[in-house]
Amino acid sequence: MTATVTVGEFSRLTHLSVKTLHHYHDIGLLAPVSIDASSGYRRYGTDQVDVALLIRRLRELRMPLADVRAVVEAADGPAREETLRAHLERMEQELAHTREVVASLRELLTPGRPVLDVQYRFIPPFRAYGVSGHVVRDEIGPWCDYAFGKLNAIGGDLQVTAGATYSDEFFTDDAGAVVAFVPVAPDQQPVAGVDLVDIPGGYFAIAVHAGPMTDFDRTYGGLGSHVAEYCEVAPGPIRELYPIGPGDVPDPADYRTEICWPIRRIPVPKG
Repeated sequence: MTATVTVGEFSRLTHLSVKTLHHYHDIGLLAPVSIDASSGYRRYGTDQVDVALLIRRLRELRMPLADVRAVVEAADGPAREETLRAHLERMEQELAHTREVVASLRELLTPGRPVLDVQYRFIPPFRAYGVSGHVVRDEIGPWCDYAFGKLNAIGGDLQVTAGATYSDEFFTDDAGAVVAFVPVAPDQQPVAGVDLVDIPGGYFAIAVHAGPMTDFDRTYGGLGSHVAEYCEVAPGPIRELYPIGPGDVPDPADYRTEICWPIRRIPVPKG
């Protein structure tokens, strides 16, 4: 038999605060079975306890409220399972990212950082298929998936190294022009969906970042410091080349990214 209880008693039954229960009512996630017209007091049915506990568990897993609603309102098991599976996969990705950040932090705090190997190279100008955009820094991952997905669909049979250029504003303002590119022959014909772009040549100081992008900033910091100490910085966007990227190997530890910092000339060592 189902009984009804006050919101305070329901709070004790479910370990959800009264404030939280009021919020869930306001957003239509968990409504009381009755509301007193004169006092406004809310009463809940004891048959709602399991639903409240389910919501509490899902929120402890940091599931967004929209997904919690989908689970609670799902009419069949498969729909619930799919929403839960997708959320658990996101949590596993977040956990893996957290582990990578922790490992990077430990390395950063360990005395005796390894010396960065910097090489100098002249890269001639070339033509490329390109996808351009004004990209927010926090959205660069999804944007690269989109851009290189388009490029791979068009030039997937080209055995060349893809790359991207990043404007100064991308770093200074957290949003700026980014051009993802795949080199093509000088006489390559245009195709729908991407641009034909001419990438300028120049001298670059280059360092290889090995592994995932978690501590990408460390390689940038080391290379930029080297350039400031030994080189004359040239105008123009920083360039990244991806000889081994997500589409080449499954393990991020095997990624290899060349960071190319524009310089005016190859420096001559003193003495």
